[in-house]
Amino acid sequence: MNSAQQHGSALMNNYGSPTLEFESGRGSELFTADGTRYLDFAMGIAVNCLGHSNPKLIDALTKQAQTVWHTSNLYRIKQAERLGQRLVDNTFADKVFFCNSGAEAVEAGYKIIRRYFYARGESHKHRIISLRNSFHGRTLGAIASAFNPIHCDGFIVGDAGFDQVEFGDLEALKAAITTNTAGIVLEPVQGEGGIRPVPKGYLASIRALCDEHELLLMFDEVQSGVGRTGSLFAYQQLGVVPDLLASAKGLGGGIPIGACLATDRVAAAMTAGSHGSTFGGNPLATAVGNAVLDELLREGFLLDVQLAGIHLRSGLQDLIDQYPALLSQVTGLGLMLGLRCHTDAAALIAKLQAAGLLVVKAGGNSIRFLPALNVTHEEINEALAILERVLSDYSEQS
Repeated sequence: MNSAQQHGSALMNNYGSPTLEFESGRGSELFTADGTRYLDFAMGIAVNCLGHSNPKLIDALTKQAQTVWHTSNLYRIKQAERLGQRLVDNTFADKVFFCNSGAEAVEAGYKIIRRYFYARGESHKHRIISLRNSFHGRTLGAIASAFNPIHCDGFIVGDAGFDQVEFGDLEALKAAITTNTAGIVLEPVQGEGGIRPVPKGYLASIRALCDEHELLLMFDEVQSGVGRTGSLFAYQQLGVVPDLLASAKGLGGGIPIGACLATDRVAAAMTAGSHGSTFGGNPLATAVGNAVLDELLREGFLLDVQLAGIHLRSGLQDLIDQYPALLSQVTGLGLMLGLRCHTDAAALIAKLQAAGLLVVKAGGNSIRFLPALNVTHEEINEALAILERVLSDYSEQS
C-alpha cells in the first residue's frame, strides 16, 4: 500500500486535503450526505453561473448526450458554430476559438498575439506585458505572465517573454514598452488579486498606448465575464474594447469550456493547423454553453444581476459601517464583489463555512462573493444575516 492509499486518496496533494464533501445541490444550495445545507456564494469560483442543477442546463446536456458527445474538430460542429456566432453578435469579436478552460483560453490568446506579429514579418515582437497581482491560470505561459512566486517556484526558468508592471502605474507601463513588445494582457477586474476593477481612465490610457505602439490588447475575462459583473463582459461597461478576450468559467455553467475571442484582423494569423484542442468546442460543452446564453441574453436578466449586485453591495457596506474594526471596503462590480478585512480573511471564511455560508478568499485580505447570477434577494439577505452573526461573535470575542 502506498502513502496515498494509506491516507484514503490517490489524488495528488496540490489541493491539500479538503474534508467537506457535497452529495447534491440545487440553485444556491449545496447538501452533504447527512442533509446539512450550505448557502453557496462561491459557485465553484464563479463557474456555476446559473446555480446548481439548473433544469435548463440539465435539459440541454441530456438532449445532447442522447445524440453525439464528441467527434473532434475534423468535422463541423453546429453547436459550436452557433455558440461562436452568438458570442460574436454580442461582443467586439469576429472570430472565436473554443477550448476547455480559462488557462487554455489565455494560452491561445498569447499564441495568437505572437503569431500575429510573426505573420507580419515582425517576429522580434514577442514580449507581453501584464499587471502585478494578476492571475491568468496555472499553465506555464499563464503563470509566467503573472509571475507570482507562489505559482512559479520550481516551474519557470527565466522570464519566458513576459514583463510585469505595477497595477495602476501608467508611467511604469510606458517604460516597459520596447521594440520587442507585442501586447498587453490584463483582467478588467482582478479576481485572485483582490477583486480590483481597473480604473476607466487607466484602462483608456492603456488602449491609447496600444494604438500608439501598434500593440495588441488582451482582456482576461475568465472570471469577470459571462454576466458576472452585470454586463455580458466587464469591458462593455468600462468603455474600452480589446483586440482579444479570454472567457471560460461561467460560459459552461459548470461544464468545462473556454473561448478566445478576437477581431478578424488578429485572428487571420491563425491558419489551419496553427493551434488546436482535442475537446475544444465539443457538442456537449457548446450545447450547454448555448443554454447558458439563452438565459443571460434573455431580456432583463443582466439588469437583474445588476440589481442583485447593488443589493449585496449595500448590505456589505452596512456591515462595514457596523463593524469598522473588522471590515474595511467593498470592491468589484455586479456579483463579483470583494470584502476587504482588517481581521484575518481566511479565519473569517472558515467561520462562515461553519455557519453554513460558502465564500472564497482573494488577495488583499479579501473575501470573494460570487453567487449564482440568478440568486434571489432573499438568499442575499440570508447570506448577509449569516455574515452579521459571525461578525457579532468576532466582535464580542475581541
